[in-house]
Amino acid sequence: MNRASSPPALFGFIGRSGAGKTTLMLDVIARLRSQGLVVSAIKRAHDGLDLDRPGKDSWRMREAGCREVMVVGDRRFALLHEYRETAEPGPLELAQRLDGADIVLFEGFRSAPIPMIATVTASPAAPTKYGPSTIKRPSLAASDGRPVIPALRSRARKLLPATSASPIR
Repeated sequence: MNRASSPPALFGFIGRSGAGKTTLMLDVIARLRSQGLVVSAIKRAHDGLDLDRPGKDSWRMREAGCREVMVVGDRRFALLHEYRETAEPGPLELAQRLDGADIVLFEGFRSAPIPMIATVTASPAAPTKYGPSTIKRPSLAASDGRPVIPALRSRARKLLPATSASPIR
């Protein structure tokens, strides 16, 4: 059901490290794919990002001043884009760069103006910074470190077309 001519649906996952964001996303991706949807994901890397290694040709091209360098292999490609003259693009701009997705899932980007699921732990030793005052559109919280799947199913039903074959019940 690729809606290449219309913008994709956008949905985000936020929470502390170890709270279950990626685990939850992987389940959601599998369920969306089982519905025939084309899914893309954008993950925020807080510690900087460099897929390149000093001395490699692509690294040298970037160091010489290329704004973008594409590295292509037999099964995938990676586009490395430098922010020398511009600010880091926002999540909506990043989603527009993706090709043919029905839905784009974000990990991180807590201030993005999109629906979010927040995974939190019940541990009082790890207070969450993702309370109602910081989340623009909270949708779900988790208990004891595990995502609350029934609440996710309710939210996912609103994203997916209703079919009797839907694995989301």
